[in-house]
Amino acid sequence: MTFEIEVPQLPGERRIWVYLPERYNATKEAFPVMYMFDGQNIFDKESSYAGEWEVDEYLDTIKADHIIVAIDHGNEERLNELTPYQNPEYGGGEGDLFLEFIITRLKPYIDANFRTITNAEGTNIAGASLGGLMAYYAVIKHQDLFSKAIALSPSFWINPQITELTEKTRIRDSSKFYIVIGADEGELMISAYQPILEVLLNKELTPKQYYMELVEGGHHNEGFWQAQFKQAYQWLFK
Repeated sequence: MTFEIEVPQLPGERRIWVYLPERYNATKEAFPVMYMFDGQNIFDKESSYAGEWEVDEYLDTIKADHIIVAIDHGNEERLNELTPYQNPEYGGGEGDLFLEFIITRLKPYIDANFRTITNAEGTNIAGASLGGLMAYYAVIKHQDLFSKAIALSPSFWINPQITELTEKTRIRDSSKFYIVIGADEGELMISAYQPILEVLLNKELTPKQYYMELVEGGHHNEGFWQAQFKQAYQWLFK
């Protein structure tokens, strides 16, 4: 199902896609929620930029228990809403406003209208490219609200300040990260990935808290993210 919701912090409305687990209507249970950026690419080939992730087909196949809430990007607003810091060359930097929309407007709406597990343990977030950057940032910045991040090909390069934020943040034992970069995504992506890897290693997190890999043959595209989402879901939740 889809619906439109206003984003008071940024121009316009956003289309929201909601996936309910197969057994949602057969039980009174509450379910965990995963928020996903770039909703156009998550479920529907027709709305996608270059192919969908097939998240609904995959979750149906494994009979997963997550409610998925996929948030369309704002087209020309995408760079603004999916970067927490302003880049001197490319601009942006309104990621905190977009997270405020999710936290104060979208999440309360979802929690009020669906049977959700509302605490941080039951609230996860995922994305790729700029969406991957924001998913990682959301868990680092709001560990009281989000516990797990799937960050596929995160564009750390556009906001290198994320490394210092990670260094300064005490990461809770409940926080978990799945972070992958394709080896064929270019030096800019890879060089920005390495400092984050080193910081997380220095924090001596447990092996269950983070998975990071430079994937041979991985490119910056939907096909790579579709495959990696499946692996990320298995690692985090199975």
